[in-house]
Amino acid sequence: MKCKFPLLLIFIALLKTTTAQTYNDPVSYMNAISTAETEMNANYMTYLSAVAHGRRARKVEKLRLKTVEGIQECKSKILSLPYYKGDASLKKSSVSYIDVVYYVFNDDYAKLVNKEEIAEQSFDEMQAYILLKEKIAQKLGEAFNKMHDSTLQFAYRNNVKLTSQRSELGDKMEIANKLQHYTNDMFLVFFKCNWMDSKLTEAINKKKINDAEQARNSLIKYAEEGLQALKSDSLRALSGDANLAIACAQVLNFYKSMAQNDVPKMTDMFIKEDNFSKLKKTFEAKSPKDRTKQDVDAYNKSVNDINVAVNTYNNTNNNVNKKRTEILTNWDNSQNQFNDVHMPYFKK
Repeated sequence: MKCKFPLLLIFIALLKTTTAQTYNDPVSYMNAISTAETEMNANYMTYLSAVAHGRRARKVEKLRLKTVEGIQECKSKILSLPYYKGDASLKKSSVSYIDVVYYVFNDDYAKLVNKEEIAEQSFDEMQAYILLKEKIAQKLGEAFNKMHDSTLQFAYRNNVKLTSQRSELGDKMEIANKLQHYTNDMFLVFFKCNWMDSKLTEAINKKKINDAEQARNSLIKYAEEGLQALKSDSLRALSGDANLAIACAQVLNFYKSMAQNDVPKMTDMFIKEDNFSKLKKTFEAKSPKDRTKQDVDAYNKSVNDINVAVNTYNNTNNNVNKKRTEILTNWDNSQNQFNDVHMPYFKK
């Protein structure tokens, strides 16, 4: 199945001034920089909002490229500003911050898009994928903190009073950051079992009994570990909403039950199939006149056993596939609904 990826989200606080504005004072200069940065932040928040609401990064690639254009426009506006009375600190800090944002969306995020398919191939790859997102978020946060410090220092030197008030966009970023951390952790709990289920299914399809048994035991272990993790304070709920945790628990309980109860019925058919093949070969190697009643009875019993095993396998496999589809569809829907509730929409 195609997994929905946890998304990259960051928090940026936006400062507002309380002093009356003129175009010849420090406040108007700060506002010129702030306005350009706010437009840039709004552009990439639009992109991140689209990804958060269930659209894979590759499918919104045009929006990412548009975001990069917006970042370049922002830098052009900042570069067109003069230094303020010979003080280059605020302008240079803004340019440095914009350069980091540009690198993230032009280079880092492009790499993330290319890693989407690779990330689905193993749990380690998925962990690396999410870790890369977190490092990118950290990079952006550190860049903004430097910009924030320069703004405070500039305001202090020029006797400008700043409030702690944040814009609507800043508040949305803060909410999105909390959502990112929660859904990333939840997704890894889900994906670890989901990936092992794919390995188990592959082994069953190839009739590799030993591989299937190993994957079955691992799936039970991962499901039990995941169910325990869902009881932790960090995963039990987000802002009192436990719907995603409940949906994840339903998936893990399905995997655990399937591995414990259904898979043995399916692998049993492979064992009986192998036994029947050997018995049939031996039975047919004898001429009819040399076959004893015990030979015939053993053969007939084996035929009956394999027929029962095949029917059990088919019924079990069909039921498992049906239930898996239902439970994973519910998981996908729960992710979308959870993001719809907690992730702010933003359209410029």
